[in-house]
Amino acid sequence: MKKKRRTKKVAFSIRSKLLLLLSASMLPFLLIAVYLLISIANYNQTYHEIVDHLTIANTYNIQFKEQMDESLYKVVVGYVSMDNIANDETLKDPYVLIRNLKKSCTGLRDVTSDYESRMWLDSLLRNVDTLKNRVDDIAENVKKGDRYDENIRQLDDNIYILTELIQEDIQYYIYYQTNYMEAVTNTLNQQIHTFVIVFAVVLAALGIVVGGAGFFVTSGILRPLRQLYNATGEISEGNFAVRTHVKSHDEVAVLAHGFNDMAENIQILVNKVREDEQKMRKADLRLLQEQINPHFLYNTLDTIVWLIECNETEQATEMVVTLSDFFRLVLSHGQEFISIRMEEQHVRSYLQIQETRYHDIMEYHILIDPELYGYQIPKMTLQPIVENALYHGIKCKRSKGQICIRGEKKQDLLILTVTDDGVGMEEADLQDLQKEIEKPCKQTDRGFGLANVNERLHMYFGAEYGVKIASRPGEGTQVTIVIPAVHNVTGEAIT
Repeated sequence: MKKKRRTKKVAFSIRSKLLLLLSASMLPFLLIAVYLLISIANYNQTYHEIVDHLTIANTYNIQFKEQMDESLYKVVVGYVSMDNIANDETLKDPYVLIRNLKKSCTGLRDVTSDYESRMWLDSLLRNVDTLKNRVDDIAENVKKGDRYDENIRQLDDNIYILTELIQEDIQYYIYYQTNYMEAVTNTLNQQIHTFVIVFAVVLAALGIVVGGAGFFVTSGILRPLRQLYNATGEISEGNFAVRTHVKSHDEVAVLAHGFNDMAENIQILVNKVREDEQKMRKADLRLLQEQINPHFLYNTLDTIVWLIECNETEQATEMVVTLSDFFRLVLSHGQEFISIRMEEQHVRSYLQIQETRYHDIMEYHILIDPELYGYQIPKMTLQPIVENALYHGIKCKRSKGQICIRGEKKQDLLILTVTDDGVGMEEADLQDLQKEIEKPCKQTDRGFGLANVNERLHMYFGAEYGVKIASRPGEGTQVTIVIPAVHNVTGEAIT
């Protein structure tokens, strides 16, 4: 009967805890940022106001005296009159100049907060009023006529002096406004310095508070996770009775609850996996046994009998010893892995036996780097491949051929190749064979021995390792085995 799954409600989720912690930690920073932005905005506004004031004042500082002096001089000498001076593009109406200056300076005085600057603006406005009176005097004298000398004297003694005073007032205003700008900048720098100190203190205090709160929150999350971690470690070591007791009322508690349910059922699954693994291992052993062709044994015994009948007793004895070595290495005391040295001895025994029968059509060379002897390999990896090379490559050639077995180490990989110069394969046949050996050996229709080797290599080392085949018609076939270089060989005790 299927056990009904229990559910557990989340009272206070991890997301809520983290959001609360984040909000509490971000609020002080937000307030500080708002204060800093307001301070910078105020400074920026004050700075732009001062720049605007200086721009206006600087315009009159450059142009006013020159335009006023020139215009009044030409009025006095009779070049133009007060009534038509506006028609001359090179001259300015003195009254318009005075009116514009007074209007601008009055506006500056209304918005200027610096005392010294306001004082010089007041002085400038008084001088502007006096200048207007003197301009009125000159205008009246010009209308009356015959007062050229008096007007010239007015220019020298009053007008030029007043415009110069006005220019000095403007320059002083510019000077004090510049000082005021520097004072504002210094005030801002002082505020920033104070802000940095306050911010550092607040940050330190906030760090302590947030650190404590963070430790409390994360402990509430990590402690049950650590319990789960330790419990999974015990399960990985085979202790399926382990249980966790989490009371955090969040997703971790739900996870722990599910973990306990899983632990209750995992033993059944593990037992089933073990049974399936034993069945697979037995099937694998049967496949290995089936891979040894009975005809190879029959033919070898017939060859031994034939050698005895021909009084080739010494050669027959050697063949019996070689056959004994072959099967002893096949059994390997039930070990699944043997050393490269033992695998070489095994395939050499096989080739020595076959050479006796096929000495007229077969030669072989084994060129395995002795550096590889200490590494391990699943037993009977090379023999099925060599057997394929002999029966499907060399024998079909119907002329003498060679089988070459090579082995080398490249970085952390062992590369073993079995090459024959037999009949080879067409590209389509080669692709079909490569697909067949990638299937489970029970499902393959051809290349059973190669499929068995490839499947075992995948099972032991992973899908990235295994058997690759290259072949060209009339040139032969090369089978490459790639496996990781692994020490700790279990079969070295066999001799």
